[in-house]
Amino acid sequence: MKKLFVFVLTALLVAGCSTAPKTEPVEGGTATPSAAAAINVYTRDATSGTREAFEKAGDFAEQLTSSAIEVSSNGDMATKVGADENGIGYVSLSTDFAANGVKPLNFEGVAPSEATVLDGTYGMQRPFAFTTRAAGDYESAEKEQLIAAFLDFLQNSTEGMLVVEKAGGVVDKSQGKAWAELAANHPIVKEDNSAITIATCGSTSVEKTLKAALEAFQPLAGNFQFTMNQTGSGDGYKRVLGSEKDGANRADIGFASRAFKSGEEDTSAAMASGQYCIDAVVTIVNEANTAVANLTQAQVHDIFTGTVTSWDQIQ
Repeated sequence: MKKLFVFVLTALLVAGCSTAPKTEPVEGGTATPSAAAAINVYTRDATSGTREAFEKAGDFAEQLTSSAIEVSSNGDMATKVGADENGIGYVSLSTDFAANGVKPLNFEGVAPSEATVLDGTYGMQRPFAFTTRAAGDYESAEKEQLIAAFLDFLQNSTEGMLVVEKAGGVVDKSQGKAWAELAANHPIVKEDNSAITIATCGSTSVEKTLKAALEAFQPLAGNFQFTMNQTGSGDGYKRVLGSEKDGANRADIGFASRAFKSGEEDTSAAMASGQYCIDAVVTIVNEANTAVANLTQAQVHDIFTGTVTSWDQIQ
């Protein structure tokens, strides 16, 4: 009997002294990752327009931490951060945050939205720009005319602006005109254009707004075809006016989620070039992250340069 008492007492002492961590209950279910966990920084490649705009807004150009994980596209960024509870990165405002499991953060106390981009209070914004091949440098005159009509629809028609806006782009619709009025300048849209294929390239951030606009324009312009090969802003100029314009990856319209810069600024030879909407760059974290909802420019700088490396360091 004495031995049994000693055994039970020992078992109780061992159970009471267990070093297993205690999980405190939290509202809504399981506990979120530790606030002291290391921050995993994600970034885009050096030619990305999204990266350029984000580094400029955070004032850390050429100071990015060497531990940053590089991803291939806007969609890849959203997917990777959505799978990493300690991840932080940046994407276009047109991104479907909920579908990717990520949470957009305010910047300097201002939420990213169409209204705050248009009124200038949200500081991280950039243009969605385009340029085309040179006039006469198309497979046919009909294709060139059709591309001119599409760009007029995209930039200037109320219908095109509404499509872009619905897909996440920011536009000033007060400047729009009815497509029926603009279409009178483009008789090509009344033809059967099903044998024509418009090829686009460049920024991955423009994909959602561009695809929506092309699909909306198809039935209005003879059911032409289109292909999109969006690989990054660095390819936008290169494949329509630059070194790859006559190669296997040639395209008709090149896009950049930034202004065309040194080495690609000479768009004077293009049949058309310009800007079709404004976009915001948005800092994102995993939707399970409750450590942060807003970042200042200084905090963005410190996180992405590696000065701040854990969530509990964010004040």
